[in-house]
Amino acid sequence: MMTSKTQEQTLCSLLFETSSDYSTNLHTLLQLIEQTKTNTIILAHEVCLTGFDYENIEKAAAFSLHASQELLSISKDKTIVLTMLERLDGEIFNIVKVFHDGEVIHERAKTRLFRLGNEEKYMSEGSDEELEIFEIDGVKIAILVCFELRFKELWIKAEGADVILVPAWWGKPRTRHFTTLTQALAMMNECYVLVADALNEECTAQSCIISPQGEVTLNGNKPCLTETYNQKNITLMRRYIDIGIK
Repeated sequence: MMTSKTQEQTLCSLLFETSSDYSTNLHTLLQLIEQTKTNTIILAHEVCLTGFDYENIEKAAAFSLHASQELLSISKDKTIVLTMLERLDGEIFNIVKVFHDGEVIHERAKTRLFRLGNEEKYMSEGSDEELEIFEIDGVKIAILVCFELRFKELWIKAEGADVILVPAWWGKPRTRHFTTLTQALAMMNECYVLVADALNEECTAQSCIISPQGEVTLNGNKPCLTETYNQKNITLMRRYIDIGIK
């Protein structure tokens, strides 16, 4: 699905900790969303509402349905992107969802499960065919969920996007990998990369916004980092160093 309105957009990367209390996590997310301006594209980290709570995975999947209703309501003039554990056709998937103007305009299952974290024991993988570029108010968007960032064939599917979103739950021991890959993604595609990782102790906490020139602005102590989206930055970079991206 695409929306065709052209208007100024703001990019927002969130940074907060996911607790064992699902309702608290949802409350935190909603509070941060309320702080943003209209026409903001807001990215939260992977499974931010429940974490990978495998011992209570059915409870997590049920909570996702409740949370979706709350997010639909608050997305009337904003775009909210996050992943949720959901049960579909008898299987559990990690679903990335895009809430926009009171609707879910894009969703797909994570296509690469992280086997070091035993994700494949609890969830099923989605299809690469569902990874596609879509538009929000004239801005071309692609999403790579956490471990998907490591697969070059998925980078090709994201080529041509104006903004690539990376919701993640990325292990702290591989922080350098995460920062290098996300920065390279912006420079390779000459686009904005919006990154959200969890503030949990085991994660990198490297939420940030990366410009088409590869400049990184980290959230630091800001739970909600914002930056005005500027299409000219993309156009100028793609003209300056023309590598064939349209």
